[in-house]
Amino acid sequence: MQIRPPPEDFLLKETNPHLGGGKVTGDKHTSTYDLVEQMQYLYVRVVKAKDLPAKDVSGSCDPYVEVKLGNYKGTTRHFEKKSNPEWNQVFAFSKDRLQSSVLEVTVKDKDFVKDDFMGRVLFDLNEVPRRVPPDSPLAPQWYRLEDRKGDKVKGELMLAVWMGTQADEAFPEAWNSDAAGVSGTDGLANMRSKVYLSPKLWYLRVNVIEAQDLQPSDKGRFPEVFVKATLGNQGLRTRISQSRTINPLWNEDLMFVASEPFEEPLVLSVEDRVAPNKEEVLGKCAIPLQYVDRRLDHKPVNTRWYNLEKHVIVDGEQKKKETKFSSRIHMRICLEGGYHVLDESTHYSSDLRPTAKQLWKPSIGVLELGILNAQGLMPMKTKDGRGTTDAYCIAKYGQKWVRTRTIIDSFTPKWNEQYTWEVFDPCTVITIGVFDNCHLHGGDKAGGAKDSTIGKMGEIHLAVRFNCSSLLNMMHMYSHPLLPKMHYIHPLTVSQLDSLRHQATQIVSMRLSRAEPPLRKEVVEYMLDVGSHKWSMRRSKANFFRIMGVLDGGQDILLTWTLAFLMLILRILMNLMKNLILFQLRGLPTL
Repeated sequence: MQIRPPPEDFLLKETNPHLGGGKVTGDKHTSTYDLVEQMQYLYVRVVKAKDLPAKDVSGSCDPYVEVKLGNYKGTTRHFEKKSNPEWNQVFAFSKDRLQSSVLEVTVKDKDFVKDDFMGRVLFDLNEVPRRVPPDSPLAPQWYRLEDRKGDKVKGELMLAVWMGTQADEAFPEAWNSDAAGVSGTDGLANMRSKVYLSPKLWYLRVNVIEAQDLQPSDKGRFPEVFVKATLGNQGLRTRISQSRTINPLWNEDLMFVASEPFEEPLVLSVEDRVAPNKEEVLGKCAIPLQYVDRRLDHKPVNTRWYNLEKHVIVDGEQKKKETKFSSRIHMRICLEGGYHVLDESTHYSSDLRPTAKQLWKPSIGVLELGILNAQGLMPMKTKDGRGTTDAYCIAKYGQKWVRTRTIIDSFTPKWNEQYTWEVFDPCTVITIGVFDNCHLHGGDKAGGAKDSTIGKMGEIHLAVRFNCSSLLNMMHMYSHPLLPKMHYIHPLTVSQLDSLRHQATQIVSMRLSRAEPPLRKEVVEYMLDVGSHKWSMRRSKANFFRIMGVLDGGQDILLTWTLAFLMLILRILMNLMKNLILFQLRGLPTL
């Protein structure tokens, strides 16, 4: 029995695909789809119609357009009782699957029994012009409708027809012949390629100092007072104050994760534990985060006194109690711009910049990723009695997430899509995952299926290129610590970081799931490695084979470890030199 799989299963394989571009020169910051194979498409833009004939007894029509090429057929939405409709929809037919030399664009009238034919326009594919970006889009033209005999009839249709590639800006929003089996607007939206941005995250520090002139209901006992702070679904509380008076002291920090735009206020509640599992609210205050100070360094911000509002329960409803004299709470609250908010596993971080944009360093280059295809995928679900997979790819680096279009019913999907990211630190990781789309046929309903991960099976074919704007700047980055300075001046505890990372991933997954089409919660959590603290058979096997590779390795392994050790020594020496220079500039003694 063979315990260890063949080594080549875990190795990168160099390939020589026929890519679309050649040598790149100059400072390249935009994608030209030269890292992927060019895919040819026939594009049809249906803009609008005018002077359509009346078909109903009411003297109106409910028009829509059918675009047909061989066995593939796409339709626009229909309008009710409108003879001059505007659709502005684009259809894309893969050249590899063209089954006819004639494109047929037909205007029909929606009816309960059978849709009425109103007229059509025919195109010979040999006469269709070719468009190559960055050429301007092809201008649409008016075409007179014809009947089935070729005679002109009433009504005109504005169209643009051209041959192009997946680099065309119309491609992401176009109906695709690959999706001919997907029905409904929601299904089509869920299979298109999209770019998403994570929300901007901040650490919110709440330093609860003291309270003044509290008014507990029972004057004959020493109060046991604590402060409860809530931000969205995050809740923290201080310890019970040791000074059991109406002027308690805490001087305790509470840390939260906040995201822009700030939609929810910070709510603080001062409470007295009057009995086990029973608390009395002595006062509350709500603080909008828009007005909170933003700190960029270690210097403390000013403290403030906040009035506490007393609330009473009247007929089951909480109402504000009008008082002439108010209790107060003393706090220091700030949004920390000098930290990087960790939302990924520290082993696979793609972004280490601080929150405040003023502290960002210039980018060191551009990362380009061509997502070509995948091979050997396994069936992830059953449809019509057979196994099938509707695969799409997710790539995440920094705040930018990209999602390829979904390839329907294929174990060897071809995406051939290209994306770019700015790089600010060479010691970062791009994460790529492949998923099965379960939301094309009613999966969005309550209790619907979740998108499945295909990351453990098959192979993905990628083309990666990094264009460095300055080699000197990149080498200089190796002399800096990975995280921003605030992480070392005022470090957060391990338990704090774990809790804050959990809150950050929840915020990111919730925000991206509200996009259209949504990036699903299960996808975001998998890409952010939310379950990294859990035991994994796959990770355990990978670590085991890494150890065995080190023990069995030869000169290549030794050379890799030697280079890594030398790079570590170089970083330590450069940090020491930097500190010595700083000490000399400040006139401080050096050892």
